Amino acid sequence: MNSIVVLVLAAFLDYLIADPWGFPHPVRVMGWAIARFNKIVWKYFNSQLTQRLAGIILGIGLITGSGLVGWLIVQATKLIHPSLGTVVESILLASCFAARSLRLAAQEVLQPLSIGNITQARSSLSKYVGRDTENLSETEILRAVLETVTENATDGVMAPLFYAIAGAFIPFIGSVPVALVYKAASTLDSMVGYREAPYTYLGWFSARLEDFLTWLPCRLTVLTLAILSGKPRYVWRICCRDAGQDPSPNSGWSECAYAAVLGVQVGGTNWYRGVAKYKPLLGNNIHPITSAKVYQALQLTRYCFFIWLGVAIAWLSLQI
Repeated sequence: MNSIVVLVLAAFLDYLIADPWGFPHPVRVMGWAIARFNKIVWKYFNSQLTQRLAGIILGIGLITGSGLVGWLIVQATKLIHPSLGTVVESILLASCFAARSLRLAAQEVLQPLSIGNITQARSSLSKYVGRDTENLSETEILRAVLETVTENATDGVMAPLFYAIAGAFIPFIGSVPVALVYKAASTLDSMVGYREAPYTYLGWFSARLEDFLTWLPCRLTVLTLAILSGKPRYVWRICCRDAGQDPSPNSGWSECAYAAVLGVQVGGTNWYRGVAKYKPLLGNNIHPITSAKVYQALQLTRYCFFIWLGVAIAWLSLQI
């Protein structure tokens, strides 16, 4: 019963308040630890081999440390009072979900765009994407927002929920430690999981670990979206046709599934620090990308989230 209460409370907290400004978010702590470790690596580890070994140490250390600390916090608060433990566990788990934060980020870009303030929209977008935004047109801004929303739907929302549900079925462990393990892997990938220098060797382990952990929840998300669309064969066919062209084994599938459901096409040329990079085209260009399509994508993510949550609650109820 406690696992059900924690999942429901965490989902409600994320839906209601997202990540309060200034809250000591676990990801901020993880980011601080990664940054401190990086300074040591750049100072003392100069060869490819030592940086690869350092990457393994960083990856294993952060994910096990995050899971262990999360478990200890939950257990310590439960010893003080079971209700306090449930509240703290729910807050920690809510911090692993990013559904509302993703919606607020999209709104921050779309709102000024809706009143013709393209300069403000570009500035807001620059906080959430790595591509150059200074000269983006309205169409390119909308594509960037949709790509961000659909890529992060998997690693920011559905994958953490998947591991939270998995943890709920593990005795004496629970949702929080397992979800934090995934969140640590995702944070590592976003900070050091690049092929470009200086992270080429340090980040290789983190990048592959995150790819591995995201693979199954990503495919389950694609299947859920395909069923929700009412045209599962079409969505799956488009994903099989296009998603594999993306260099990422997961983000291409996530973006392509949403594109197929929405009837839009994502991908194309993006600029990073003045260098053009081409992303493969995903989906069919049936409809233009609009703000309404972005909000529809966000709504689809919400539907997926509540479907998975409902199935998990029903399944856990049978175990009581």
